[in-house]
Amino acid sequence: MNSSKHTELANHAWSVADLLRGDYKQSDYGKVILPFTVLRRLECVLEPTREKVLETHDRFGGQDVDVARFLRRASGHSFYNTSRYTLKLVANDSSQAAKHLLAYIGAFSENAQEVLHRYEFPQQIRRLDAANLLYKVVGRFADLDLRPVELDEHGEVVKDERGQPKVVVSNHQMGYVFEELIRRFAEQSNETAGEHFTPREVIELMVNLLVAPDDDALSIPGVVRTVMDPACGTGGMLSAAEEHITKLNPSSTVQVFGQELNPESWAICRSDMMIKGQDPENIKFGNSFSDDGHRGERFDYLLANPPFGVEWKKVKDEIEKEYESLGDDGRFGAGLPRINDGSLLFLQHMISKMKPVTADGKGGSRVAIVFNGSPLFTGAAESGESRIRQWIIKNDWLEGIVALPDQLFYNTGISTYFWILTNRKSPDHAGKVVLLDARDYFAKMRKSLGDKRKYLTGEQIGEITRLYTEALHVADDPEHPLHQKVKVFANEDFGYRRITVERPLKLRFEVTEETLTQVRESKPIQKSLDVGAFETVLKPLMGRSWLTKRAAWDAVRSAMAEAGVLWPAGVPFQKALREVIGVRDPEGEVQFVKGKPEPDSELRDYENVPLREDVEEYLRREVHPHVPDAWIDHTKTKIGYEIPLTRHFYVYKPPRPLAEIDAELKALEAEIQTLLGEVTN
Repeated sequence: MNSSKHTELANHAWSVADLLRGDYKQSDYGKVILPFTVLRRLECVLEPTREKVLETHDRFGGQDVDVARFLRRASGHSFYNTSRYTLKLVANDSSQAAKHLLAYIGAFSENAQEVLHRYEFPQQIRRLDAANLLYKVVGRFADLDLRPVELDEHGEVVKDERGQPKVVVSNHQMGYVFEELIRRFAEQSNETAGEHFTPREVIELMVNLLVAPDDDALSIPGVVRTVMDPACGTGGMLSAAEEHITKLNPSSTVQVFGQELNPESWAICRSDMMIKGQDPENIKFGNSFSDDGHRGERFDYLLANPPFGVEWKKVKDEIEKEYESLGDDGRFGAGLPRINDGSLLFLQHMISKMKPVTADGKGGSRVAIVFNGSPLFTGAAESGESRIRQWIIKNDWLEGIVALPDQLFYNTGISTYFWILTNRKSPDHAGKVVLLDARDYFAKMRKSLGDKRKYLTGEQIGEITRLYTEALHVADDPEHPLHQKVKVFANEDFGYRRITVERPLKLRFEVTEETLTQVRESKPIQKSLDVGAFETVLKPLMGRSWLTKRAAWDAVRSAMAEAGVLWPAGVPFQKALREVIGVRDPEGEVQFVKGKPEPDSELRDYENVPLREDVEEYLRREVHPHVPDAWIDHTKTKIGYEIPLTRHFYVYKPPRPLAEIDAELKALEAEIQTLLGEVTN
């Protein structure tokens, strides 16, 4: 289906908004339009086997048998409806529309009813009926042709010249219709449509990169593969993965699994899976973090586009409890990211569902996830984010990261990245990570959709896929035309030591008016002696200074002795005295503690040193030429991991010559003068 066709269908459904205006707020239009679209699609899908289901229901109704099993078989789907009503019949009886429609919905199988109830559909039916709108809305949807296949006048499926069913609106095409409606609903509700679905061309590229290394394995006759998305939205990624694998191998069996928190998106995904013959029970409702719907299960492929930068405060207690009680035996043992971004929690959740690799090298899984830039580098050494990156990289799971163009998604214009992980790397990939720069691969959209102003063409998707699968070869060949787009690093290249560079505390000593003020405010001095008497001792010393602590101490001690004030015993007084008469001075005396130079906290600095480099050598090369008395406090060294992808692909562009800029400015000034002259005339 071309874009104009699916837009036409979405326009037909959304035209109901004209009927709702006045009785419904704009933000509530989707509460009516989305469930009616789902209902109409279910009705159209069941139409070819409608009479067979009714016959089966009449034959077995009331008998002590599993009627539902026979009804599913008769419908050809995992759901059915035993009512003789249709939307057209309901619309024709305006006075009883609510009664008939509720009866029609009640005749669906339980799994289909659950989908519609997630929309709180019965409440909307009663509300529409009270506003005398129900029969009008039902009539509008009864005219919406969402048949998956064409039927002749006898109700038989029409076939094309190849003997295949003649498609009217395929499942894939229906996904576009749903997504277009959700986008409009999100705009009216001032929500983020991108939380519900991902652009289809982005999904296509993601699935390509996910399964590309497995082309040979997927071609085995009768192969069975499981695919899981823990933030499945309307199910676009699951559908694309299923279609891609079955295209590679028509005899393959693809079982899809998912979980979704948004009830409308969940309902669409679940109904989509029912229509396609997938088990709708595999699509769970709820929060993947606090209520894992697939606990203990493992999958061949996992992919997701979780919401960017969404906090996990609502499930904080459950996540922290699992982290503290289960540790490495739970999903989040590697660490917890900051509360305002749960992206890396999704990745840990997905990693926990990878199949283990057996002793003979079989099994294992592949993972693909969409992130913004934050998970690449957010968090200092030994922070939650850094520990998660370290855990992933040291286990050699990170296969590659692909930088995508900005303005590719509906709800954000920022740059995004694919992370590709696997626990069964090929031998030539072992210990390596591929970084691929695909930021220049895009085409401009003629009309933007939200923040989406760019898209990927089919040709670009193919080229990025080939570039990723051939990355090691391209990176090793300086003559390759795309050599600069690919870089390959060893796992250790992303690790660093965060060293603490100390410099000695250097002081000179003096008594000033400020010194006396500090004495009056110093609690340790107040506890050690009479502050008034001590002030009297120090006043004669005002204006004097000493280069060493010993000289200063001798002078103060002598003055105290002459005044009859005892020198307090203990470290607190001497420490406080140094605080009030000591002054930092680059040329001052180095202070020592237990025979070692005392570090100056105000001069303390931190450096990130690559893991492969000796820190003492780094100190001698990078620090000592500027501050020769600096040293490393090894007790404070921390290990960190980050992936500075942008830095690796940075290309310096020198500024334009001043003469060129000046000439351009003069040309613009002349153009402005000409335009002003035309206005004046």
